[in-house]
Amino acid sequence: MSVVSIGEVLVDQAVLDARFSCPLELCKGSCCVEGELGAPIDEPEARYLETTVEPLRDLLPERALRYIHRHGCTELYQGDLYTRTIDERECVFVIYKNGVALCAVEAACKRGELPSNKPLSCRLFPIRVRKKFGLDYLVYEQHAMCREARRRGEEQQVRLVDFLRAPLTERYGREWYESLLAFVDSST
Repeated sequence: MSVVSIGEVLVDQAVLDARFSCPLELCKGSCCVEGELGAPIDEPEARYLETTVEPLRDLLPERALRYIHRHGCTELYQGDLYTRTIDERECVFVIYKNGVALCAVEAACKRGELPSNKPLSCRLFPIRVRKKFGLDYLVYEQHAMCREARRRGEEQQVRLVDFLRAPLTERYGREWYESLLAFVDSST
């Protein structure tokens, strides 16, 4: 696999080549309920999430509130922070609407009840930020649960980097994102 450098960020070629368009109505938000660990988070996000529990009391199911009360909403695993999951499945912040798993933090933010959105790693998914040579290294995690998103992305010719424009710009800035697009456009 090849890796390119866009500014101070390493990007795996798979990120640049991927087509992706998430059909939430088809996958039912499975990225919020599949896997043993929750979303990777940093220390400021962990502190923020700890403050959201009380404002989310009316949104979160009773089961999640009991679990958070007993175990907290974040966990440390092998030196990294994650949102906590219930029974190694759904994130403690999951709410359901019409059978689709959604994020209570995101819902409250959209309604103006919280100042910040869900963790950046959730918004960047299926891109994950790793470290390589001390730099951020963007990798594309291809999961079976996203098969339909890949198919739809191919069908509609939506590049992953376009689909994730907002969170990539938030993380690295507009100038970096424009450099990323210029590189992708020049290499196709």
